[in-house]
Amino acid sequence: MAFSASSSAQPKDATGVLVLADGTVIWGKGFGATGSQVGEVCFNTSMTGYQEVMTDPSYAAQIVTFTFPHIGNVGTNAEDVESAVESAVGCVVREEVTKHSNFRAERDFVDWMRGHDKIGISGVDTRALTRRIRQLGAPNAVIAHDPGGKFDIDALLQRAQEWPGLEGMDLAQRVTRPKQESWEGGYWQLGHGYGRAARDAKPHVVAIDYGAKDNIFRNLVRAGARVTVVPAKTSLEDILVLKPDGVFLSNGPGDPAATGVYAVPVIKALLERDMPMFGICLGHQMLALAAGAKTVKMHQGHRGANHPVQRVGGDWGESEGLVEITSMNHGFAVDAATLPDNVVETHKSLFDGSNCGISITGKKAFGVQYHPEASPGPQDSFYLFEKFVGMLG
Repeated sequence: MAFSASSSAQPKDATGVLVLADGTVIWGKGFGATGSQVGEVCFNTSMTGYQEVMTDPSYAAQIVTFTFPHIGNVGTNAEDVESAVESAVGCVVREEVTKHSNFRAERDFVDWMRGHDKIGISGVDTRALTRRIRQLGAPNAVIAHDPGGKFDIDALLQRAQEWPGLEGMDLAQRVTRPKQESWEGGYWQLGHGYGRAARDAKPHVVAIDYGAKDNIFRNLVRAGARVTVVPAKTSLEDILVLKPDGVFLSNGPGDPAATGVYAVPVIKALLERDMPMFGICLGHQMLALAAGAKTVKMHQGHRGANHPVQRVGGDWGESEGLVEITSMNHGFAVDAATLPDNVVETHKSLFDGSNCGISITGKKAFGVQYHPEASPGPQDSFYLFEKFVGMLG
């Protein structure tokens, strides 16, 4: 073990603390918002994109440990926000956040964290914390920041221990948009910002928002689609009245089995109608559930921008076996051993062999566990948007 549960006295300069449910107390220097937040502690191995990570709804109810030591160097800006809804509650970093240096920066990371009600702690041995997560799994914890350094550790520990955790938790209802909307944003270009979507574009994709990253919709537009976004609990009838050429199933937080209680029946009905579908992350998991597979809680999850995924099944032709460098953010996965005979595993993680893609035989329906919209590789995975829009006719 890198470290064990600690009862050591609080350092005199500590203004932040992370209290794990097993009693481990980790001190540091707090920044951003004050107060306390409870969540699951995970780690992310990305070297860039910390603002996108902190605004990704898939991180709702989670505390992100960044393994890259220098977080905040490029500041923040309005263009790199993935969503305005609930996302990560806080982050843990190694080095103290210094003044930013980037021509696109509009705001300091510390000030941005404060303005978005997110708590940060610096000065933590993030390598040791990451090793602990890898060995023992992602723990529940409370992160707290008080400029005066006043903490009730017993109360924080009790809160961490009483929090039920992500398994069995439906978070999609907390992060989905409240009403239907036509997506207007286009693809981003340096010096020009985001363009505008062509409202007369065809085909028409209805995207179900379980906690979507906005860049997914921009990539659908870039691939040639017109996009209408609907809330997570939209009924089958309300989807069909929009006359979609295809339906997209978005990413999102929480346990797919819990969200699937209301989402899977709709997806099953769409499959029965031979509706073309494409799912990413949580959407991929629920497509698998609708096809008859099961999902499982992972020991530590996959979160980072350097995950190798191999094409292993399906009609790949000469690209069979090709490896994509992908971006991932998930703590649940499709159990490949439970895939029915009519579901083909199309992608597999080269880190641990877990499922990263499926295709349903006889249907225009497929999904991937990773995030092609995050531009890993950087363009290794854009073909998935082209594939989906291309099959809509």
